[in-house]
Amino acid sequence: MPGKRIRSQQVERYMSSRKEGYTQEASALRAGISERSGREIESGRRKASQTKSWRTRPDPFATVWDGELKAMLEGEPALSPTTLLEYLQDKYDVESFPNSRLRTLQRRVKKWKALHGKAKEVMFLQRHEPGRLGLSDFTTLKKVQITINGEPFEHLLYHFRLIYSKWSYVKVIIGGESYTALAEGLQEALWRLGGSPLEHRTDSLSAAYKNLSKDAQEDITKRYEGFCAHYNMKGTRNNRGKGHENGGVESPHGHIKRRIRQALLLRGSNDFSSIQEYQAWLDRVVRNFNKRCVEAVKIERCSLQALPKYKAVDFTECVAVVSSGSTIQVKRKTYSVHSRLRGERLRVHVYHDRLECYLGSEFIQTLSKITSDNQTRLIDYRHVIDSLVRKPQAFRYSQIRDDLLPSQEYKEIWEHADQHMTSKAACKFIVGLLYLASKTDKEEEIATSVCTCIAEGKDLSLSQLQDRYRAKRQVPKISINQHSLSGYDMLLHGGQL
Repeated sequence: MPGKRIRSQQVERYMSSRKEGYTQEASALRAGISERSGREIESGRRKASQTKSWRTRPDPFATVWDGELKAMLEGEPALSPTTLLEYLQDKYDVESFPNSRLRTLQRRVKKWKALHGKAKEVMFLQRHEPGRLGLSDFTTLKKVQITINGEPFEHLLYHFRLIYSKWSYVKVIIGGESYTALAEGLQEALWRLGGSPLEHRTDSLSAAYKNLSKDAQEDITKRYEGFCAHYNMKGTRNNRGKGHENGGVESPHGHIKRRIRQALLLRGSNDFSSIQEYQAWLDRVVRNFNKRCVEAVKIERCSLQALPKYKAVDFTECVAVVSSGSTIQVKRKTYSVHSRLRGERLRVHVYHDRLECYLGSEFIQTLSKITSDNQTRLIDYRHVIDSLVRKPQAFRYSQIRDDLLPSQEYKEIWEHADQHMTSKAACKFIVGLLYLASKTDKEEEIATSVCTCIAEGKDLSLSQLQDRYRAKRQVPKISINQHSLSGYDMLLHGGQL
């Protein structure tokens, strides 16, 4: 066919067929060209219009490929073209094998590996059935800095996803990956969904096992299996280092994080007043994200298993004895509790972001969990202030002195008092200030007032501050309705009322 472009593969196929004894007509049919084009190819009047299939310059590796390089690749297929070129330069000379030949060698090695190299791993697309599989994983918001009241907020996002309907749930996680973070996030996702899948898959939880003993790792494994059994799910994990086995949630991380970044741009700010506000905002973003799969979710919900009557345990528990300093030790971190609990044994439920303390079966209080490796203590001065105000001199050399000061302003006040007052007066002033703050619940206001006095060079007077902020007792007004005294006269004269 005149004018039609002929590829080099067609020319080769035509000439090969002719050498095998086929006629011009049969060879043209095999090559997908016209008989006339075949005659023009044989006469030399027609050539391939695309890439050349012959060399126009000598092969620079002709003398070393078959004898050396190919044998080296067969022995160690992981050798790179750069390593092979440096080997040739060391053995021979750079002039014979200059760096400009690297691209040629790369193409040669790439083709050899495609034809003779090791078999590559193949990904097998899976058939997804409704109600069969749910996936969990942790991720981070890269290139996005979330702040809480202006302070950077380091956190993870727990992501649960149903593989069939693509329904997602995202939870803010404080600290690193852990069993409690996984269990709490998964349980919240299942109850929002209203059912559980037949199988739940997560990664190997290597981060949760970090720095744990063998017994602790086995304990986590048993608790994870027990959690899945409570929801009648088969718990499975990826093979270590095989992240693509969790691809049903790994890849969608990018989709949902793009939604979050876009929603932040629309919001106009990355700052939130609290973690609760941030979580509520995330819930709205994910809810909008799930609207695209409403019909699939309706289908999948029909195949989910019914939830149990009660939730499973999604925390770890430990027993802590309250020390003489009114503190407890939980996972090598020190926390203060109210002094009235001194000497008691508390049951502590450890979550990813908090500690819930119980005395027997009675709930006592919730403590924020220490998540930073650089912080070892979390002390609330309100827990011990009633005892400290009776012996303020204990403040100066207390091991928890700096932890008792609730803010940077109070630290600056202590430094000023320590420099400008006697030792006894400085301790009495700062302890009295903390006591006043605890009783009036005006911690920030009192600190601001004292810092203003320091800046203006005024004398600091604890009694004046107490008079200003301490609530004055209001004497209740009692109104008495006086009955008539004439009734007594009637009684005295034998009359009746």
